[in-house]
Amino acid sequence: MTKLITVLGASGFVGSAVTRALARQPVRLRAVARRRITPPPGPAETTVVAADLTDRSALADAIAGSDAIVYLLLADGGWRVAETEEAERVNLGVMRDLVEVVSGKPPLVLYGGAASQVGVPPREPIDGSEPDEPGTPYDKQKLAAEQILKKATADGLVRGISLRLPTVFGENPAEGANLDRGVVSAMARRALDGQDLTIWGDGTVRRDLVHVEDIAAAFTAALAAPDALVGGHWLLGAGRGDQLADVFRLVAREMADHTGRSPVDVTCVEPPSHAPSTDLRSVTIDSTPFRAITGWRPEISLPEGVRRTVAALTTPVHGKART
Repeated sequence: MTKLITVLGASGFVGSAVTRALARQPVRLRAVARRRITPPPGPAETTVVAADLTDRSALADAIAGSDAIVYLLLADGGWRVAETEEAERVNLGVMRDLVEVVSGKPPLVLYGGAASQVGVPPREPIDGSEPDEPGTPYDKQKLAAEQILKKATADGLVRGISLRLPTVFGENPAEGANLDRGVVSAMARRALDGQDLTIWGDGTVRRDLVHVEDIAAAFTAALAAPDALVGGHWLLGAGRGDQLADVFRLVAREMADHTGRSPVDVTCVEPPSHAPSTDLRSVTIDSTPFRAITGWRPEISLPEGVRRTVAALTTPVHGKART
């Protein structure tokens, strides 16, 4: 029988991209989200399930019979609201429930972790061999969920793999869908509104930016060749380390090209006192270990990804610009 792949969080930014990629494969696909979504086109036999996965019985039903589970849940508000009980329940509690309610043959569980789980990067580039010292509630929750998955793998309950994600950006082509909440889209929205783009510090801080479609390709690559990955965590990245000042200027130029207006200014400001220390440190990622096993590598360049993100933001949907 064709294997069943279940995506938890199929309506999210990364989850919807992974769901679209899997829909193009000859598999049985179960797309689980809090709200009902439109199945993406493709040869996959797709079933859409609307469920609150913080309910243990709903979670058990959602994963029943799965050969592989892609875990991409994220609380509303992302890392900014991680200190709330509701966010902790989604970011961590559901993983705890999952390894308790799973039954039958141990399924493959592919978890979307975060490169920021390491805390303040002790060096550049990071490659996943560094000790983890997360400094924010969100990163602590992500690491705890990953550790639960690793223990369940060691206990033979599941076959877990954690893919730690870099700074993901890009467009979501689903009609009516929001773009991601990341830095590129946030700056593109500001530029669309004619506001200056502000950077904390001197603009030389670097981020490892990867387009969401390349991230989806990494998940499909891991699903295709999981055996050597099981039990570990693997970093995804482009390996460039793009300076944020350069990224913001690129956003400003692309938005100017699309709107016909002059580019907005990019200015540096002093970081606020509450800024996490990780926001002020550069991150470059060496994903050689994952690439050597799967053959994956990012294909979409930063300029192309920014162009697509800006174009999606300025494309009218039902008579108005996307937001």
